[in-house]
Amino acid sequence: MNAQTMNKPSAVPDTVPVVFEAIVKQQAVAATYNRGEVTLAPHILYTKHGEIYLDALTLERDGQPPKEPKIGAFKLAGLTGLRITPRRFKPSELFVPGEEKYEGVTLLAVEV
Repeated sequence: MNAQTMNKPSAVPDTVPVVFEAIVKQQAVAATYNRGEVTLAPHILYTKHGEIYLDALTLERDGQPPKEPKIGAFKLAGLTGLRITPRRFKPSELFVPGEEKYEGVTLLAVEV
């Protein structure tokens, strides 16, 4: 394995174009994550340790809104049945696109 291979995600999930579309159109996505149904407002797609991650505001978990809003990190490979919903969202003030963890690894982020 050479250095170039190590920096690339191991396998680009076929859900990447779905998330790109959702981020650009600011539409929520729904998926199964850790055996629960989630509806997420995707804010940024980035790589970490050779994997693709999605930082998103959780809008619902198993049909219920969260107790408090927060941006969570989701491993893209762990989001199964990922699909765009008609639900629109506005970028959250909790999202900080200039965070150090996004430097040089951002694939796409919402316009804030």
